[in-house]
Amino acid sequence: MVVLLIVEKLHSMHRSLKNRHLQLISLGGIIGSGYFLGTGYILEKAGPAAILAYLLGGLIVFCVMLCLAELAVAKPVSGSFVNYTNEYISPVWACGVGWAYWMNWIAYVPSEMIAAGIIMHNFMPQIGQVGWAIIFGFIITLINVLSVGKFGESEFWLSLIKIAALIIFSGTAFAICIGLIGSHYIGTDILLNNGGFAPNGYWSIFITMVIILVNFQGSEIIGLAAGECKDPEKSIPIAVRNVSWRIIALYIIPVFLLISIFPWNHAGLSESPFAAALQEYGLDQLASGFAFVVLTAAISCSNSGLYGSGRALQALARLNMAPKWLGRLNAQGMPQNSIFVSIIGCWLIIFLYTYDTSSLAYTYLLAVSGFTGAMAWISICWSQYNFRRKLIKANLVHTLKYKTPFFPYITLFGIFIQVLCLLVMVFTEDLRSALYTGLPMMLVPMLWYKLFRTKKLAGLPASPIRKK
Repeated sequence: MVVLLIVEKLHSMHRSLKNRHLQLISLGGIIGSGYFLGTGYILEKAGPAAILAYLLGGLIVFCVMLCLAELAVAKPVSGSFVNYTNEYISPVWACGVGWAYWMNWIAYVPSEMIAAGIIMHNFMPQIGQVGWAIIFGFIITLINVLSVGKFGESEFWLSLIKIAALIIFSGTAFAICIGLIGSHYIGTDILLNNGGFAPNGYWSIFITMVIILVNFQGSEIIGLAAGECKDPEKSIPIAVRNVSWRIIALYIIPVFLLISIFPWNHAGLSESPFAAALQEYGLDQLASGFAFVVLTAAISCSNSGLYGSGRALQALARLNMAPKWLGRLNAQGMPQNSIFVSIIGCWLIIFLYTYDTSSLAYTYLLAVSGFTGAMAWISICWSQYNFRRKLIKANLVHTLKYKTPFFPYITLFGIFIQVLCLLVMVFTEDLRSALYTGLPMMLVPMLWYKLFRTKKLAGLPASPIRKK
């Protein structure tokens, strides 16, 4: 989601974002430190069955993409999904989900900085996790304030590094499996001989889905970015076809090879499981290089997240769902006020992290981000459902240039499976407390809009009567 907003921003400001930038940003946008580090949590909870969790996550993303494609081809509006939600669900829901979406990135960006701190703490423990998180926070702040013009080029190279790292890891892990690296042929020994394929039961797949959804956030930017192109009728269907193999290439294959060479009960949040797996086979230098990749992923996604959160806040202001001063642009066309407010929000989360530096705090941030991100995806599917039903009622479905296939089954599956994943949070001790934060993020803005903004809008025409 976030990278679309960045793409729109850069394109509207300079109109110099090249095709190679768009391709690499959209491809690398789904690879954050949450994937490189958060996969450790997923393996710890689900064991080798984590691969099924990733497959289910990929299916959910594909459903969301299909729904988003229909909306974006029919109405390629600039801005975030808040516009669709506002038009096809309700302004009240759009206000709640829009603010939750903004706060999603305010929670996720610090989690990226914290992830970078966890990794660097393994190399230079004298500074500490909090110290490293603060250092990276300053770096990201400076990039957002001072280095706007080079964003497309920097994101291109950062994305290229992440993609290349996963290709190198996959090749190395496959060589380990077949015995080209190491002392013997491994095959499926590690995959199946440490308690079986699902050592903690298949229910654990659903327990990890909220974190999985965090890892997949950003994949829908391909369709969203295509919606801003000159020829969305052609570009969006191509993007939808490509997203499935991109998920397989960047998520499914590396994770499958990881659980084939690395015992699941060795994984956790203390370090990247990808780097730890390489260390187990004496590839220390390659493991150190992979740790560096996690840092680039954290910087890249944090940078993107701050830009995107600023754009989301500005979009809310344009819809009269946030103070008007947050929608103002500076001389360079930047939503400066929204960006600075987003930066302040991220720093507040980082300072709160100083009071609890355990892995539970990091998991909590990921869970909050997963909840609010899932609500955004549910809103995309829900908007498409109402949009299509409206066209069916008016007998105008034939006017669509792109249709979500197997309607309404794809749409309803995308909604209900995500609702199920969120309900599982209630029964998961590590994630349950995230609901106490995630739900107010939605309900408070909705209540505010319903009680104050709606009343204000309804009262405007009646002002002459009040004067009497």
